[in-house]
Amino acid sequence: MEERLQKFMARCGVASRRKCEELILAGKVKLNKEIIRELGTKINPSIDKVEVEGVLIKPEEKKLYIALSKPVGYITTVKDEKNRKTVLDLVKVKERIYPIGRLDYNTSGLLLLTNDGDVYNRLIHPRQSINKVYIALVKGHISDKKVKIFSEGIDIGGYITAPAKIKIIKKYTNSTKVEITIHEGKNRQVRRMCEKIGNPVIELKRIKIGDIKIEGIEVGKWRYLSEKEMKYLKNL
Repeated sequence: MEERLQKFMARCGVASRRKCEELILAGKVKLNKEIIRELGTKINPSIDKVEVEGVLIKPEEKKLYIALSKPVGYITTVKDEKNRKTVLDLVKVKERIYPIGRLDYNTSGLLLLTNDGDVYNRLIHPRQSINKVYIALVKGHISDKKVKIFSEGIDIGGYITAPAKIKIIKKYTNSTKVEITIHEGKNRQVRRMCEKIGNPVIELKRIKIGDIKIEGIEVGKWRYLSEKEMKYLKNL
């Protein structure tokens, strides 16, 4: 995801890479409002803001908004040092896109990807209370007491979660199918919450992020967001 500042500037059409280096050395470039004079500076194009002589720059590229039905066995990163399969192996587009948030290796379901840094920042910002809905198969049965604990927040180890919802869909002999709604995005949060109440997750799938649903997308397939869905994201 990282890119050298002068390379990014050249990609935005500012000037040749050598000329961009001269602009940096002359103190005419700001990174996130701070003047940068180091040629080795690296940036994250999807998050960082670069200004050249007071003008915000960005690549001239088509903005993409994609919904993927992530299978189990893929990681939610652009590259992996262990050479495991990533979600970008499933989404083949010429533009550089990035996953918004994460789903762990053993979790399937809805994942959004984009090259729009503004939308990316809005969605991952802590102040956003966007509901994320999961379907989980958990071990054992869930009592009314456990449903109440879920709704009040759970200490998952140094952090108490915000109130969440857990709704029983179907009871089996030794397991329960449930719908879980949270609006945070802590690492492995749903799994950790279920472990804390004594009902470890067997299978987990995300089916909804805010107003965007996985409905109609086959596992391993993706689609572009509709105009209505894009408007929803941009108005957050």
